[in-house]
Amino acid sequence: MKRARRSRERVLDHLTELSERPLGGGPDPAFRERLRAELASARALDQAPSPRHARPAHRRPRRRRPLLAQLASAGAVVTLLLSMVSTYQAVPGDTLYPLKRAAESTLVRLTTDDVVRAERELVSAKTRAKEVAQLLGESGEGPLVGRTLKEMEQSTRAGITRLERVEPRSPKIGKFAESQKNMVEPMIEKLDGDEQDQAVGYLDYIEGLVPPSG
Repeated sequence: MKRARRSRERVLDHLTELSERPLGGGPDPAFRERLRAELASARALDQAPSPRHARPAHRRPRRRRPLLAQLASAGAVVTLLLSMVSTYQAVPGDTLYPLKRAAESTLVRLTTDDVVRAERELVSAKTRAKEVAQLLGESGEGPLVGRTLKEMEQSTRAGITRLERVEPRSPKIGKFAESQKNMVEPMIEKLDGDEQDQAVGYLDYIEGLVPPSG
């Protein structure tokens, strides 16, 4: 088994070497011969019968992958997807934005720890606030701004409600409220109509979360 593994590793090394070659020209004959020899060696070792199982009897059916392993794989995929989407810095109205939101929501739903889930909801609220600020700095389109403000408030209330249930006096609540206040307050003068009313109502809500000084 170790010999077969070493052969496969050498094959991978050769393939890596091939991938690093410039496009337009094939590998030299010596390289092709080395690769062909390694592939043949690895295949022969894989097909050779194992001494311990020269006469395979009744084989047990393969067990299905445990549910926990499946969930772990799904979580890893979602985390990778969220990382990929975040590199695009998509905002409402962008083509990739629905994919970003879907990955973000899935990551929250997969979280079983209440504290972590609440924190991720609050992170989503902060992200929505940054998106509103960016929209106002670009075009200030009413429908997108209003919808993003609404989603910001929904994530905030969901996160705060959950966090207050599991950690009623958590300092994270006050820190979040202060941070959001500093983010949303400068937006008021750039908003008008329903969007301004939304932002003012949101500020009233989070100001009640800041613990009194002294």
